[in-house]
Amino acid sequence: MNWHSLLLFIHVTSFAIWFGTVFASLFLLRTLEPRLTAKDGNTAEYTSLLHTYIRLETKVADTGFKTAVVTGLLLAFLFHGWTLWVFVKAGLIVLQVALTMGYIVKAIQPISYPCDAGEYARWYRLFTISLTMFALVLGVSFFLL
Repeated sequence: MNWHSLLLFIHVTSFAIWFGTVFASLFLLRTLEPRLTAKDGNTAEYTSLLHTYIRLETKVADTGFKTAVVTGLLLAFLFHGWTLWVFVKAGLIVLQVALTMGYIVKAIQPISYPCDAGEYARWYRLFTISLTMFALVLGVSFFLL
């Protein structure tokens, strides 16, 4: 059995799962925007749906993230070595998590629904941060490693 190929497959798949949860969240939030910014007072059901989705999505994203990190560390330790670019990629992952979690705590958690479109736009800024960091990590992975 080729352990390198297996670890690489698990690593790429778990990264794709993590990345996919971000896109799924973006599409869901785009779909829910008219309901969560409406002033008709009928947002309780959609707010509950959003909170339930976030709770479940977080479990999937966390599993994908943790698996990507562990397999990445195993690949570096067992096959690739600890090069400068491995540390750069690890630093970008740490930066992505710090920026994303910091923004969630600062700007997303305080939102109550219904909210105005300006407040709801905070969600899109979160996705801008997250997707920009994904692009940086993928750029480093494919072009510098």
